[in-house]
Amino acid sequence: MGNGAYALEVREIYKRFGGVVATDHVNIAASRGMIYGIIGPNGAGKTTLFNMITGVYQVDEGEILLYGKSIKGLAPNQVADAGIARTFQNIRLFSNLTVYENIQTAYQKNLTYNIIEGILKTKRCRAQERLCAEKCEEYLRSVGLWDARDQIASNLPYGMQRRLEIVRALATSPTVLLLDEPAAGMNEDESERLANIILNIRNTHEGITILIIDHHMDVIMDVCDMITVINFGKQIALGSPDEIQNNRDVIDAYLGVGD
Repeated sequence: MGNGAYALEVREIYKRFGGVVATDHVNIAASRGMIYGIIGPNGAGKTTLFNMITGVYQVDEGEILLYGKSIKGLAPNQVADAGIARTFQNIRLFSNLTVYENIQTAYQKNLTYNIIEGILKTKRCRAQERLCAEKCEEYLRSVGLWDARDQIASNLPYGMQRRLEIVRALATSPTVLLLDEPAAGMNEDESERLANIILNIRNTHEGITILIIDHHMDVIMDVCDMITVINFGKQIALGSPDEIQNNRDVIDAYLGVGD
């Protein structure tokens, strides 16, 4: 399995906090270009899993592979440099910057000219800055935020802030994008628009792999190719959206005890 067949592979991940087992030997294998859902009740260990993948928490046992290469033990900035970007349950924008500046700041990761080239405005510098401007416009148009580009991020409505956070993560050019509760707080129309945006990201960014945690089952079922269900840190089911919706263990643990 460690031959690079999967964009992201989590093997037998285990994490304990004191006497509480947060993640109990969970396995995930997300192929290149897949949208992979992770669901479960509050406190099931989903965000802990994302925190281990991104280096916020260190793994007690198990392995994490990005295209077959271990990223276990890397710091968050090293994980980001390796090609993993994420959003958070609680929105973390540069709240005092404009919408455009939020994307521009994130895109800086892709610029390679040095400080001297920047001061002298060399040909390479100017070419990269033109591309930056084009990409920032492209990203903002893709989520319907171009017309709001000059607004301060904190002044945006909640749903638009969520979209901005997603596209800001996308501007770092990740190979794997982790979305933690992107539909939280959204109404039905907003969550439907979000589902379309996620599908559009997959369709327009060749090869990108998306992992999504959410409690909005309409979003999960509409966009995901494969779903893992976690309950009390344990993986209790794996399958397609249809298989998950008809799984008795999922119905009992996640939707309430069945008949």
